[in-house]
Parts: sequence; structure tokens; C-alpha cells
Amino acid sequence: MTPDTHTFHTLGLVGSGVMGLGIAQIAVLAGLRVRLLDAREGVAAEGVQRLLSTLEGLAAKRKVSAEQLAFARQGLQPVQTVADLAGCELVVEAIVEDLAAKQALMRELEAAVAAQAVLATNTSSLSVTAIAAGLQHPGRVAGFHFFNPVPLMKIVEVIGGVRTEPAVVQALLALGRRMGHTAVQAQDTPGFIVNHAGRGYGTESLRLLAEQVAPLEDIDRVLRDTAGFRLGPFELMDLTGLDVSHPVMESIYHQYYEEPRFRPQGITRQRLTAGLLGRKSGQGFYRYADGQPQRSPEPPTGDARPARVWVSQADATGAERAMALLHNLGAVLDTGAQPGPDSLCVVTPLGHDVSTLAFQQGLPPQRTVGLCTLFDTHKRRVLMASPATAPEALAQARGLLGHDGVPVTVLQDSAGMVAARVVATIVNIASEMAQQGIAQPTDIDQAVQLGLGYPFGPLAWGDRLGPARVLQVLDELLASTGDMRYRASPWLRRRAQLGMGLTEVSRTA
Repeated sequence: MTPDTHTFHTLGLVGSGVMGLGIAQIAVLAGLRVRLLDAREGVAAEGVQRLLSTLEGLAAKRKVSAEQLAFARQGLQPVQTVADLAGCELVVEAIVEDLAAKQALMRELEAAVAAQAVLATNTSSLSVTAIAAGLQHPGRVAGFHFFNPVPLMKIVEVIGGVRTEPAVVQALLALGRRMGHTAVQAQDTPGFIVNHAGRGYGTESLRLLAEQVAPLEDIDRVLRDTAGFRLGPFELMDLTGLDVSHPVMESIYHQYYEEPRFRPQGITRQRLTAGLLGRKSGQGFYRYADGQPQRSPEPPTGDARPARVWVSQADATGAERAMALLHNLGAVLDTGAQPGPDSLCVVTPLGHDVSTLAFQQGLPPQRTVGLCTLFDTHKRRVLMASPATAPEALAQARGLLGHDGVPVTVLQDSAGMVAARVVATIVNIASEMAQQGIAQPTDIDQAVQLGLGYPFGPLAWGDRLGPARVLQVLDELLASTGDMRYRASPWLRRRAQLGMGLTEVSRTA
């Protein structure tokens, strides 16, 4: 079999839900005739009419040409049975996410279509190899995974199963590009690229919440304002719904045989059991009124200020950033080798907690606070106090760092603070994906940025922060907690040790 994108003239699409209609839309706009099938009587015909109405609206806004609209009116056709898909060169199923249902449909399709036709599954979490198992020709089955809303989410994952023929994968990659999407190739592993790489954001944030490092609203604020995420993790889980996100967390964790990096927290299971799903139920991590989350006001920073500020030089880069910020805020800097008796002591943790740094450096714990310098400080400053930090010292630090009106978040003492823990976890998971050859590094970054909306691809993000600094955060977290979820990927460690970038191509590849 040697399928070629140029032979894909007619696409059969099984399932006319939101995902199916989205795929049909980009397919017909790319010049493919589409045959839409749904097991429910009359639903496919209704879907075609809804899609044509959408395209007419886009044409009125000049986002779709008159020629494309005319082709869609002729090329979109509802059909009644699997047998009606016999002339399609490619059939994509977008039915319920159930292995038995998909396997049964694939057997029906194999009996109906030509021997050289390609069969694709839009599964988001099931094994492509398992879906193709039992077919006479499993080599023509591949994953073709889009994201909702399909016309706007310009990414498609193409997944070859164990027996998928390479030509099938290449043909679908070309077709994805023809449809106007970035097409990336992934191995048939749990979560593929996007859902696999996305494990770090929610699970590590839940771990922070479970450890009471900060209230969930503060975790959301820190990750939005300093790391640049569009939504905080708890806002995102509320938007998705715990009935969707929690089963995915558990599924990927168990499919990887309880890999510690993907370990869920009991918080989401408990809240799911209580029916606190998110926006759809009116309450999740936030309460909602008229669809809007009800947030607690941020406390004022106050006007207390320290007489002088001493900054630890143990981390030269962090110290330089901290001193520049404090100077701009008008602080009087204590530049002595050791802090004076009235100086506020500032450390810049990189994987450590404040207690450890105060102990290691012989600093007075009552006057010592931690300042995050690894991420942006223009929208928010993040402080960390140890159990011994005096309230007046913390008040002075908050007042100074909020002197220009920028909000200040105070965290309880923990290794890695918030943004460093979460982003280092994301970078580490992506590094391990590269180590395992699940996808090429460039494809990992493209897929994650387009599929999850992160400000940077995870490997490029690791390069921006510095692989050695990311490695230090992970190593300190592992040493502090003993939790194997923080063990660094060998792929990350080697590049950090060699001074190589995470996006740099290996010379022996």
C-alpha cells in the first residue's frame, strides 16, 4: 500500500459531534469531499446543515471564499450506512472514546472500503495498536488526533501503531498540513504528545495545594503572572471539568504503570465524588456566578519597609536579579559579607526552601525570606517565609516589594517555590519524552504550544531558564522530598552537564 495525500479526494467521517463537524469543516475547505455518517438517525443530515450555516457565516465575513462555499454545498453529504463509505480513500472515526466500540467500527469499515483505503482514529487516549488489533490489514490504521475546536486548534497528532505502515503516517502528516494544521508525528504511547506533556501542570499544582504551600487562588495567580500561563491550573481544571480531567490523570498514571511523575492527588477524586466539577456544575475549585469565578481580594501589601536589605550571593544570577529589583524599589542595600543586625536577609531559592538556605548559610532565620527571581517580576513578586520568619520581617519584605503597586504573594516554605516546581516538572516530562523517542523535540514543542497554549514549548522553555538551573531545581526537590517524581530525565541531565541546549540537535542523532 502506498497511499499519497493526492489520492485523498473523498473523506468518510464517522461521528457528527463537535469534533466530527470540526474535522469535516477543515477537510471540505481543503478541497476534500466529505461523507458524514452518524449512527443516530437524522443526526448526520442535521450536522451537514449546521456546518453549511457556519460556512455561510464565515463567507459573509470573507473568511471563506465563494468558491470554497460552493464546493462545500456540493461536497458535504450525509450518508446512512457504513456501506455508503465504500468509495472513500480515507475514513476517520470520531465516535465515543471506548475501545470496544472503536474496534467494532473498524471491523465494519475494513469490510466496506477498498483494500488501499486508510482508516484513521481520532482517539485521544486509546492505543492505536489496540484499535487496529484483529483487523486483516492493521497496517493501514493510524491515529489522526485533532483538538477542539478543530478549526482554531491548529495542531494534529499523527500516530502510527506497532503495525502501521510508514507510508500511511506520511500520507496523514501531509494531509494534516493540507488542512492548514501543524502535523506532528508521535509514537503510540499513552497520551501521545500533548496529553502526555500536559501531565506536569495540573498534577504538580495539586501537589502544591496538598502541601498547603499556598491557597489555590495564589497558585493560579503566580503561574499566570510570573510564568505566563493563560489560565492557572485550577481555573483550567474548572473550565475542562473534573469529570474529564481527573479520569485522564488516573488513566495515564496507570497506563504508565504508576510512574511517579504522573501521580494524581486525592483532591480531585474527592471533589469529583462531591460533584464539584467546575463551571458546568456552578462550583469547582471556584464558585461561579453568571459563569464568572468568584475570587477573594488580594490583601494589601502594607507600607512597612526594612532599614536595610542584605542579599545572599550563593546564587550569583538570582542575587543579581534580586539586587536590581530592590535597587529600583529604593531599598538601602547592605553589601557586607554577612548581614548587619538590622538587615532583612533575602535568599533566592533554586529548588531549596528558605529553612535549608538559612541553615546552610548561617543566616538569622527570623529575618530571612526567599524571593523568586527565576521568572518575571513585573506583574507579581513571590516571597517565601520559613516557619521561623518573624511577622515584622515578612511585613517589611511585602511592603518593600509592593512599593510600586505590584502585588506580592507569600508562600509557605517549600522546596522549589511554585513556578519553578511546576515548570521544571513540565520541562522534565518533555525531556523524558525526547529520551524515549515519543516524538522529535521540535514536534514536542510545537504540539504543546499549539495544543496547550503554553507561553513556550517545554524544551525551549528549559533553554530560556537554563538546563543547568532546571536540573538544579529537580535535584534539590528530589533531595528534599525523596519523591521519585522529581528524578531528572537522563536526557536533561546529559545536556545540562555538557552545556547543550534542550532544543539543540544531537551530533550523533
